[in-house]
Amino acid sequence: MRINLLSSFAAGILISTTICGVVYFSDTTTTTQKASAKSSEKVQLTATQMKDKLESEGYVVQTKEELEKTLQAAKGTETKAAEPKEKAVTQVVVNVADGMTSIDVANVLLQAKLIPDAFKFTQDIEARGLQNALRPGSFTVTSDMSYDQIIATIFTN
Repeated sequence: MRINLLSSFAAGILISTTICGVVYFSDTTTTTQKASAKSSEKVQLTATQMKDKLESEGYVVQTKEELEKTLQAAKGTETKAAEPKEKAVTQVVVNVADGMTSIDVANVLLQAKLIPDAFKFTQDIEARGLQNALRPGSFTVTSDMSYDQIIATIFTN
C-alpha cells in the first residue's frame, strides 16, 4: 500500500509540472507586450542634449576638430619640453688609499650622487670579479660618465 501511495504522489507532481510548463511556454502575449512596451519607451536625444547630459555627469565632450587642436597643442608643448637643457657636469676626485674596499669606493660615489645604490654597486663589482682590482691612487670621475666607464676608471684589470 505504501508503494501505491508513493507512485500516486509522483504522478501528481509530474502532471502539475507538465501543466505549469505548458502554461509558461504557451503564454507569449505577455512577453511580446512587455518587449513592445520597452521599445516604445525609448526616446532619441539630440546631439546637444547628449552633450549636455554627458558634461553634467563630468565627461569631456569634444568634436574631432577640437580633439585634433588639443593633440597638436600637446605635441607642440611636448617637443618644447623634450629639448634637453645642458646639464651641469660635476667632477669628483676619488682618492683610493691602501686598505680601501669596493664598499668604501661605493660610499664615496654615492655621496657624490654618481651612483644610485652603493650595495648594488658592490654586488656588481663582485659579479664582475673586480673586487681585487682596486689600486691606490686618485681617479677623476664625472657625472656624464656611464656606469661602466666609472667602473673602468677606478678598477683596473
